[in-house]
Amino acid sequence: MKFRIGYRTIKTALGTTLSILLAQTIGLNNFASAGILTILCIKPTKVKSVKASWDRVLACLMAMLFSTIFFEGITYHPITIGLMLLFFIPTAVMCKAQEGIVSSSVIILHIYMAGNVTFELLLNELGIVIIGVGMALIMNLYMPSAGKKLIQYQAELEDNFRKIILEIVHYLRTSDSSWDGSELTRTARLIDEAKTMAFQDVENHFRRNDHLYYHYFKMREKQFEIIERILPLVASLPVTVVQGQMIGDFLEELAEHISPGEVPKNFLENLLEMREEFQSMGLPQTREEFEVRAALLQLTKEMEQYLMLKNSFKYLKREKKKYRKGSVELQ
Repeated sequence: MKFRIGYRTIKTALGTTLSILLAQTIGLNNFASAGILTILCIKPTKVKSVKASWDRVLACLMAMLFSTIFFEGITYHPITIGLMLLFFIPTAVMCKAQEGIVSSSVIILHIYMAGNVTFELLLNELGIVIIGVGMALIMNLYMPSAGKKLIQYQAELEDNFRKIILEIVHYLRTSDSSWDGSELTRTARLIDEAKTMAFQDVENHFRRNDHLYYHYFKMREKQFEIIERILPLVASLPVTVVQGQMIGDFLEELAEHISPGEVPKNFLENLLEMREEFQSMGLPQTREEFEVRAALLQLTKEMEQYLMLKNSFKYLKREKKKYRKGSVELQ
């Protein structure tokens, strides 16, 4: 694996250094624990970072309360720590702050080692929590834009779609089955990666509840599922018939119009007209021709769904504000 220092690593190193330095400068005891909290609270997205920070603040406050009750109410002994955890952990889970259980155990041990709960001690621990969590939130104010990468995913995905459809066209015209299908694997991987990045971009913008790129890649994912259903239909065609040539011409033209923009309206109309023309043709004369015609009819129905998915994305875009990333606009 290639050695790499990412922006999150840099933020973690810088934030940890600053939180420890600040806690030490202020004169807090156990100041290094502020760095631990910073490390734990820096997450891949702003939403996850805020959630992790809130969980840890809540869990640490609960830890101070439980420590005061158990240590002062019973005694400062390791058995008391175990007894307290029996009640503290379920309470934290019930309050949905389970992510902060590990970090709050540091606070518990600080109070245990102090041997006496005082206002100054609790204030010291609160300061550690505020500095550690606060520094993580400050570090996560910056998140690199995913726009250029999303545009790259979009271009690669559309290029793969184009290649796959043209391979289908080639088979319909020649019955040549030498294609290795490598674009299918790459397309599935690209869709997964693109959806993950688009969703992370949503979580990095608190005021954005939706994301056109995420919906775009979801639409392409559904279209890809249709393409995967079409491939066995195409592969089952034993002979080249005139209907296959017609579908090949239609798909070739469609491949030239794969883009983030709208599909020309005449595509769906042409597809429906072609299906009607199929139905008006003479009845198949052999069993083999019948199976071919049935497969071609099913193929046209799948392509209708393919086009309708893109149209539904077009209508979805009308309901949303313009969203610009780099030089591409989805609207």
